[in-house]
Amino acid sequence: MPEPNAPPPLPPQLLCDSDELLDKGKAHVFDVLHYRSPARAFVLRFEGRLVGYLNRCVHVPTEMDWQEGEFLDGDREWIVCSIHGAAYDPVNGRCRYGPCGRGALTAVEVRESAGKVYWYPSRDLRPVFVDEPAAASPPTPESPA
Repeated sequence: MPEPNAPPPLPPQLLCDSDELLDKGKAHVFDVLHYRSPARAFVLRFEGRLVGYLNRCVHVPTEMDWQEGEFLDGDREWIVCSIHGAAYDPVNGRCRYGPCGRGALTAVEVRESAGKVYWYPSRDLRPVFVDEPAAASPPTPESPA
């Protein structure tokens, strides 16, 4: 049963074509509302899987990319905060070393379908422009791709 006063569920939001995200390459950065406040999020491909997180260091809430969409260290093994040097495991967002302590990045649900990448709004993460038409929903297993 939905919570009282909970925002209605929203459809998946189209981000980009799947082939735009190269393994351990540049991330796709996008705007969201996190608890109704503007924020940035990102999705990247790491070891063949998509991962998505809020672009916010656990140590101090600042954006982490050292250039737009560049989150991985020189060896392409860790998501690193360009300001504080905190390093996070790309697979689960947990802090591995640095001033982020035992924290973890805020996950954003992302999926691929029919050659497209989508993010899935939640109670806490919403699209910035909720009044605009939503992106086409990904095909379901029953529908043709």
